Amino acid sequence: MALKIFYITTEISPFASTSSLGNFSVKVPLSLQGKGHDIRTMLPKYGFVSERKYILREVIRLREIPFIYNEEEIITSAKSAFIPKTRVQVYFLEDINWFKPLTNLLYKSKNGRILSDNDMRYSFYGSAALATLPHLFWSPDIMLGCGWQTSFIPIVYQQLYRDKEFYQGIKTVHVVHSLGDYDVFSRKSFDLAGVKLPDFFKDDHVNCHEAASFFADQVIVFDTPNNKVSEDLLKLEGVKENKDKVTVIEWDDASPDYDAVAIDLEATLQKLSD
Repeated sequence: MALKIFYITTEISPFASTSSLGNFSVKVPLSLQGKGHDIRTMLPKYGFVSERKYILREVIRLREIPFIYNEEEIITSAKSAFIPKTRVQVYFLEDINWFKPLTNLLYKSKNGRILSDNDMRYSFYGSAALATLPHLFWSPDIMLGCGWQTSFIPIVYQQLYRDKEFYQGIKTVHVVHSLGDYDVFSRKSFDLAGVKLPDFFKDDHVNCHEAASFFADQVIVFDTPNNKVSEDLLKLEGVKENKDKVTVIEWDDASPDYDAVAIDLEATLQKLSD
């Protein structure tokens, strides 16, 4: 069965890439599209992305999209383009405060330090990404968020959007490519998005993958020969409680077979949509 997949990420080559996620977010969506699925991608509009070079187009219906963040009405917009040399559509989500000032390091400052407001930036991104959907005139079967950067999407969807008519029936998938220093978020970042954490979380700092696992319909973990991400992920108590949602896909990121990855990913998404 052909699926409609909203693939939400923060890296797509050549627009922005700090890791293997950049190429992954080209090759896997392209392969899924080749299998007949309707896949659309979303990326923040970073200030260093050339609108002229990549032919970003304004779309009237994607101007001035309202949503609530930090208990205020916020306005965002998006532009449309394609991943170069493909017909995979990319929506570039705009914000002059959260996205435009970033360098191509994305999550770090020029001196290499992790940006202290990453968690708030991506709570904003998850909230804004969900708000764009009715303006696309397109309702996906599955929202697939890549990494810690999109971990807010399952909780924001479940608490703020699931019961709205347009959004009903959408499945959320949280993808984990790696674990590291970016994974711990402040409780404030969840408050700003207008969502409540389960009573399971007692501290002021929360592992984003644990939080996502309580609300996502599926958690997909990518293991490599040198990095068994799933082993460490399943040591987290919150993920343990939701281990029935976890699917592990093995791949070799040193010499990746993206078509094989897409086949495994497709099989999991098909089961979820049945």
